[in-house]
Amino acid sequence: MSVVGVAAKVASASSEVMIARSLASRSALFGQVDHDNLRRGVRYRVLVPDRARTAHGVSARLGALALAGAEVRTLPKVPLDALIVDRALTVLPAERDSVAAFELASVVTTAVELFGRMWQAAVPFTAPVETSAGEVTDRERELLMLLFAGCTDEAAAAKLNISVRTVRRTVSQLMDRLGARSRFQAGAKAADRGWLLDRVG
Repeated sequence: MSVVGVAAKVASASSEVMIARSLASRSALFGQVDHDNLRRGVRYRVLVPDRARTAHGVSARLGALALAGAEVRTLPKVPLDALIVDRALTVLPAERDSVAAFELASVVTTAVELFGRMWQAAVPFTAPVETSAGEVTDRERELLMLLFAGCTDEAAAAKLNISVRTVRRTVSQLMDRLGARSRFQAGAKAADRGWLLDRVG
């Protein structure tokens, strides 16, 4: 199937479009057809790497897509680029910036299952929120200290007696609020803002 043919399939989506982007290439993230589909009520689920939260231009485009109604989540790393339309067509990258489209049920089912597993592990993308030092909670302070110390999500969850998913969601929100590109940077920026002063020493 040609790129034009794939675009036509996306434009004719009737129920759901799933997109996984590794951001390894510089191809356009989303187009007018995606916004048109969202206006028509097509469900969009988009997976991108955590770095998209602070990448120049990318974060704004994701924010616009989310405001249009798309569900956007991030992972530390998205291992592949994939497009799934109405659970009937899977588009994967091929050589030389071309694509390969599959309508074979076994291929589509496998892609949907892989996407679903990544989706469950991902955290929602939220727009950055301005906040002051007084608005950070004790739990957030504790988590920031653990991040600054280099703890993994699992270690932080165990120390705080919360789920790993709660840790990832809170980390995601804190990174957005701080404009941080990594967990360590989030801890450093929090310290710069004075969020950790009552815990240091």
